[in-house]
Amino acid sequence: MKYNSDQHHRRSIRIPGYDYSQEGWYYITICTQDRIPKFGKVINDQIHLNSFGKIVEKEWKKTESMRFNVNLDEYFIMPNHIHGIIQIVENDDYRKGTMHRAPTTTEQFGKPVNNTIPTIIRSFKSMVTKQINEMRNTPGVRIWQRNFWEHIIRDDKDLNRIQIYIRNNPINWENDDLNN
Repeated sequence: MKYNSDQHHRRSIRIPGYDYSQEGWYYITICTQDRIPKFGKVINDQIHLNSFGKIVEKEWKKTESMRFNVNLDEYFIMPNHIHGIIQIVENDDYRKGTMHRAPTTTEQFGKPVNNTIPTIIRSFKSMVTKQINEMRNTPGVRIWQRNFWEHIIRDDKDLNRIQIYIRNNPINWENDDLNN
């Protein structure tokens, strides 16, 4: 079904007018549909990824190599979600003139803007979904919840706190809000 603004009243959880392609650090959480564990199990405070979880990891790492303006920092794949830190950087190739950046515009529903956080996440989710559905022969089945949660990291203290939280996620799995 195509998006129809008269029928569908989705509202974005992004900050209105914020340029999600600008340099900075972003903390991302993406959950599976209905928070159903699909990527593995936490056993003795360690994550054991299954074949679907390994696809998630492969595609997450690929995100950095596919995009000239992305560095990946701490990340962790849990049974029903992934936490990750993405850094958007200005690439030296811009300054050398070998790459040209399209003028930045504010992303709007149905109008993606290249190399922005929403487009990066949309592409990641799409690739994971495609591969998992091909593996289990279930075309069109949702893997992810609609949207994702993001936090713009404001300073080193905030970055350090989030990095520690991500690293300790398996240890805290029993009490995690995302653990059904």
